Amino acid sequence: MHEPRADLDTHDADVAALTAWLERILGCTDVMLHRQRRWRPVWRAEVTQNGVRRELLLKGDRTWPTHPHPLDYEMRMQRTLHENGMPIPAILGMCPEPNTIVMEWVRGGRDPGLIQEAIANRSSMSADRWEASLRYMDILADMHRIPPDKFVAEGAVMPDGAREIALNSFERFHEMTRTTGITDPLIEFCSRWLRRNVPAGRTAASFLTGDCGQFLSEGSEVTCILDVEIGHLGDPMRDLACYRGRHPIENMGDIPALFRRYEAASGQPLDYDALAFQTVTFMLEAYYGPLIGLHETGRGGDWVESAVQVAIIGRRCMEALAEIIGLGLEAFELPEPEATPMEDMAFDKLIADIDRLPLSPELQDWQRGVMASVPRYLRTRLHYRNWAAREDLGEIARLTRVEGVTVADADAALTRFIEQAGAEHDAALTRLFYRQTLRQCLIIAGPGAPPDHIAFAKMEPILHLKAGDA
Repeated sequence: MHEPRADLDTHDADVAALTAWLERILGCTDVMLHRQRRWRPVWRAEVTQNGVRRELLLKGDRTWPTHPHPLDYEMRMQRTLHENGMPIPAILGMCPEPNTIVMEWVRGGRDPGLIQEAIANRSSMSADRWEASLRYMDILADMHRIPPDKFVAEGAVMPDGAREIALNSFERFHEMTRTTGITDPLIEFCSRWLRRNVPAGRTAASFLTGDCGQFLSEGSEVTCILDVEIGHLGDPMRDLACYRGRHPIENMGDIPALFRRYEAASGQPLDYDALAFQTVTFMLEAYYGPLIGLHETGRGGDWVESAVQVAIIGRRCMEALAEIIGLGLEAFELPEPEATPMEDMAFDKLIADIDRLPLSPELQDWQRGVMASVPRYLRTRLHYRNWAAREDLGEIARLTRVEGVTVADADAALTRFIEQAGAEHDAALTRLFYRQTLRQCLIIAGPGAPPDHIAFAKMEPILHLKAGDA
């Protein structure tokens, strides 16, 4: 588990250390740092350098282990992309304490990257952003043509054979369950399914962004690629799968049209079966970080964002898997809430006190909102806790034939069942996990939520796009 720094884990100490580094190493003066709302410590810096006022971007370590690569790996992959002509910010240095990448600031904008932000402010696709998205597919095809050995020289691992090409990144994420001791039955099922169903014939590896579709644009111009902290060598279909995983929570536009643009730019036909498989790997990798985040008590982070992501990502992962195995999934509705008047009053008092906390550089408005989101979420969840537990226990008992146990015992029984299960149980397990995660999505959306609420955003099918099926 992540241990927070005991001596420097304060806003003032980080600001002082980063400011001193910028002054000493880059010769900056008049430094002003603005903390951004992100998973990790991210700062926009305004500085004067060589008599010119300019902006920099500072990216620190994640507050808990959300992915398997150290920060200096991200820095080296980003530097290699920049040196090979990709539109990605130039690396200016790396502050050792607090461990932070310092890079140039690039103009441009994008939609919110957090689900909570997408719920509050629905993602949209402008005409200019769409043109930039098409251009991004050309850039992605160029990136995938960069010789892999350039990244191997900087620490990327070259996969050997179709299995490693397919699961190079996934297996590194899965290792985190052993190092943190945190896992759950959905991970156990999906990890075994992935290893049993590796696509055949995928023998070419490229450098992948790992979390594709993140870029800034200004007008119709792509100004820079963002976030390559999980960049790795693997199947190019993995990058395209990210588009399915992100959309429509982050509106990526016409996904089939983007795929056709990439196909034309790369000069290679898409393998839709491999793309569908890689969608499951991407969604499962995206599930690990927030699952671990639910167990974290260190400073910072966004606990409710973790809970929301676990539910929505887990459900969409099941939808992606269901398409591959040809399984239909049925929705259902939230029941009437259970009355909890005393607990509601307690949560209301806590929320009111948090909302009254005075703002300061150490506690910005968005940070206070993150704090208040925890009791708000728990207040709603409490109204449906017994319903969700009752349904979960009943469905697990029907599958495993282990009854009359607690939720924790039921999860343990389900994990034991998965360890012995073969492909004949894929459909039943997919349906079970879909229903579990859908229940949590219903609770997140709350009573009376519209059908198009972000929590219900479905994984759009793609296998009908295969040659001859369109």
